[in-house]
Parts: sequence; structure tokens; C-alpha cells
Amino acid sequence: MHDEPIDPFAGDPGDPSAGLDPEEPTDPLSEDEKQDVLDDLEDLELYQTLLEPSGVKGLVVDCEDCREPHYFNWELLRANLRHLLDDGRPRVHEPAFNPDPEHYVTWDYARGYTDGVQDTLAAEDTP
Repeated sequence: MHDEPIDPFAGDPGDPSAGLDPEEPTDPLSEDEKQDVLDDLEDLELYQTLLEPSGVKGLVVDCEDCREPHYFNWELLRANLRHLLDDGRPRVHEPAFNPDPEHYVTWDYARGYTDGVQDTLAAEDTP
């Protein structure tokens, strides 16, 4: 099974990435960058565990390149992070088709929610 999304510009002469060489080597991620991606993967697992039962389908990220929000379900975001870790560069991305924004939260919201849950559990354990 192929875990990458289908290229929406495959065979299109107007492909904006046509001038890029997919075989061109990239600088490998630094050890700090690798650790950041591994930390994000770990956080993502926790966010999904806590938020998915309440109907959250994934995270929304504001794209600096196209200035549009990108909606990623849990598995696609996980696959993108693994690709970054393995390849050293992010995948080509495109906004999701007709997502329901009410089912997605930001990284900051997910982090804050998780911190709140952890603080509540810690307070319950304190005599």
C-alpha cells in the first residue's frame, strides 16, 4: 500500500513543481530537527488518544506558503512527519477537499488540552 497522497498535478504541464528535481539530495535533518519531529510524533499520539473520542479528526495548520489552513487527519499527519524524518523534506501538500473545520483543532489547542488533562490527573493524585 502506498502511503503518499496522489499527486494532483501528475501529467499536468502547468505543474508548479515541474522544475524541481525529486532526486536532488537534500541536507539531512540535524539531530535537533530529528528530535523535534520525533517529539511531534509522540505528541500526536497523545493528542489523538485524548481528542479522537470527542470527535476531533485531526489537526489544522495555517500554511505560510499558500496562506490557507490545511486540515490533516491523524494518519496523514503522522505519515507526513515520518516522511520528513526519512526524507529530510516535507511532502508537497494541498488543502483537504471540503473538510469540516469543526472536527479539527490547532497544535496549540491540542497541546493546551493535553496539558489540562495532565494537570487534572496530577491534582487528583495529590492528597
